[in-house]
Amino acid sequence: MARTLAFIVLLIPGLMAAGGIILIRDTIFGKLFEPIPFLWLQLLVGIIFFGVGLSFFAGFLLHRDRKNGKVQARFTKKKEL
Repeated sequence: MARTLAFIVLLIPGLMAAGGIILIRDTIFGKLFEPIPFLWLQLLVGIIFFGVGLSFFAGFLLHRDRKNGKVQARFTKKKEL
């Protein structure tokens, strides 16, 4: 059950990042996606989708690796006094 939930949690931002790449690609080739009125806005939405999806995915992996102790010393959290 936990692995299925983790898969779903990673699937949603992965699809979001993939959709962002598709929007960026379509902007480069000049193909306008229907609900978005301008190419520059489509590029901006694509960059935002890609950035949010990738950062969530990377943050999830960093959190998991910190918990398992598999990160370098510079990525460990500093203990506050």
